[in-house]
Amino acid sequence: MDTHFAVLPTDVIDSVILQIDHSRQPSRPPRFLRLPHPRTGLPSLFLTYQLQEGGGNGSEVRSSTILEVQTVAPPGARSWFMREEVVSDGRLLVMTPIRSNIPADTDTWSDRFGEQANFRPADDILEEAATRLAEASHSSGSQDPSLIVAPDDIMTFGALDCTVHAMRHICDIKEITAEITVFRYSQERLMEQLTKKVAALATPRITEMSRSLIRGLAKNALMEDEHEELLTLGRTQLACDLLAQYLPPNIRKGLMASYDFAPLESHVRGLQRHHLDPSPPGDMTAKKDRKRTSTVSEGNSVKRKKEPKPSQGVGKLKKANVDGMAKLSTFFVKRTV
Repeated sequence: MDTHFAVLPTDVIDSVILQIDHSRQPSRPPRFLRLPHPRTGLPSLFLTYQLQEGGGNGSEVRSSTILEVQTVAPPGARSWFMREEVVSDGRLLVMTPIRSNIPADTDTWSDRFGEQANFRPADDILEEAATRLAEASHSSGSQDPSLIVAPDDIMTFGALDCTVHAMRHICDIKEITAEITVFRYSQERLMEQLTKKVAALATPRITEMSRSLIRGLAKNALMEDEHEELLTLGRTQLACDLLAQYLPPNIRKGLMASYDFAPLESHVRGLQRHHLDPSPPGDMTAKKDRKRTSTVSEGNSVKRKKEPKPSQGVGKLKKANVDGMAKLSTFFVKRTV
């Protein structure tokens, strides 16, 4: 059996322990799914798990989560030491919880399940989406199993409680009966959810958790007291950039267009100009005068070089009488016998 090292939340570890403890079995064991990534649409690996938790009145409440699985691979060959064993695979798996409300193929959702489409049950929507996504992955002609999306993975993902909860936030809903609920994808409701996420991520508590985010704000001189409004815009832009890691290009463009970042962009351009020319604006006239004076002085120096004053020795030699003197070249002529 292959051994892999991974960083994952404690809830997932507890779920794995429950599988070992036969007295308490999880409602749905953790399972790896290959799903299209919301931003790129490329097949990516995710881990889903679901547990039953005790409710306040003694009832059990199901909660499900999906984790994005990423591999951190060193540039050179590495190994792990585990007790007396050496694991040759030096990669590290990092599993991060995500709450993705974004359909993988927004164009398909807009065309097939958008505002102009009919209301449909969630199972019908997921079945059609699974078929379309599976056909798209097979049409690439790749034989690599890591690039193939199986319809069963899509349906398993759709059966998760977190998926059903997300659909209620990004779709228009009609309850036909107590047992029948139909959905229709709404990009307007999706943008509302994204705006709420941006507001939550743009709080100082979130940005101060990461030093890299603080350095980004400080680099643009936004941490100073006189730039409080620009600091708010900077935090909002950082939140949009974080969400953009899981947004298709068209959704990201629409989200960024819903905010006015013009004052922030003007401030950043001013900083860039200042870095290129750190002189204060009031020194421009003095700098031009110095440049003009330097140019005139350089011109005068060029004129003096063209008409240099001869030295006294050269002047005396010019006045010397050389009549009757042999030329210097005659001393280097071969004498004839």
